[in-house]
Amino acid sequence: MKFASIRAAGEALYGAVTEAGFIAVSPELPQWANLTDVIRAQALPQLTKAAEGARVTHDFGSFTYEMPVAGGEKIICVGVNFPDRNAEYKDGSQAPANMSLFPRFARGFVGHEQALIRPPESHQLDYEGEIAIVIGKAGRRISQADAYDHIAALTLCNEGTIRDWVRHAKFNVTQGKNWDKSGAMGPWLVPFEEAAQLDDVRITTHVNGELRQDDRTSRMIFPIRRQIEYISTFTTLMPGDIIVTGTPTGAGARFDPPIYLKPGDLVEVHADGLGTLRNSIEDEP
Repeated sequence: MKFASIRAAGEALYGAVTEAGFIAVSPELPQWANLTDVIRAQALPQLTKAAEGARVTHDFGSFTYEMPVAGGEKIICVGVNFPDRNAEYKDGSQAPANMSLFPRFARGFVGHEQALIRPPESHQLDYEGEIAIVIGKAGRRISQADAYDHIAALTLCNEGTIRDWVRHAKFNVTQGKNWDKSGAMGPWLVPFEEAAQLDDVRITTHVNGELRQDDRTSRMIFPIRRQIEYISTFTTLMPGDIIVTGTPTGAGARFDPPIYLKPGDLVEVHADGLGTLRNSIEDEP
């Protein structure tokens, strides 16, 4: 079962995506205003039950996708998490002992099939295809052995970046990572049920049909279990929180010369079992 947040005729809804269309479940479950509330209530099984056998309420083309979970307490991103990504920096450094982290804000993301926005202040909009995990159970100092028990669902992320703005200061990248509508998340949530959904999954990014990124989660420098352990050491992970787990080599900034996104481009992030997140590029009006 795949669960999405959508907007249809000005109304925000959540429900299940099927091959035939969208099944709005939220009218039947008014105790939860959105998928963030559902996650906090650990109620994805109730959504599955409500959607089973139900009729499609919205045909494809009659609604737009929203970011699946936008109301969590925090979004934390893991940087430089594949071996070749560290080499891309060409600074002679070894892979670090601990992971690089930075926050992102929900306002920086659009949904599936919505346009990423290139701002007038910079034309260095870049792509980063990643898997994102949604926390379903709160925890602090979570062990790696227990880490997967805290995941509710998975989704995809294009962690769009304004490259020159990540270098405006010496020690942070936050301003280059948080432009409004510069990234995307979706199309939907896939409930997390077994380790095979994360441990060795292929993730790819295509730009205008050209393969740019291609790697497997089994090659991460900091596996997802370790990410949960490390992050929960310093902050309590809460239901609805999102961890964006790292992107493979091949972002546009690493080409010589760099190849940044421009209006009319199409970016597709795909992972086995999660589907494809697809977004066009537009200039800010």
